[in-house]
Amino acid sequence: MGIYILNSKKAKPFGFWANAEVVPIEDVKGYNRALGILWCVYGVLFVLIGLPLLDGQNSGLIMIPVLGAMFISIAAMVVYVVGIESKYRKRK
Repeated sequence: MGIYILNSKKAKPFGFWANAEVVPIEDVKGYNRALGILWCVYGVLFVLIGLPLLDGQNSGLIMIPVLGAMFISIAAMVVYVVGIESKYRKRK
């Protein structure tokens, strides 16, 4: 998804939240680029925290992906709301 958003030539801003309207955006190209980078970083981190699952079944390392997925998801939401949306939102 991140690679698609980064390479998109659409003049329409992509949404972060599922089934929600995108707020009015001033710089659509910059917004889409920032959102694409966020999704790419999120995907790489998601893969990295899943590596302990390759250790085998019945491993105590299962807590790393479980807690890690929760923390990186919350971090992605914070980065979007505080960083990306507030920077590119149209001012009244």
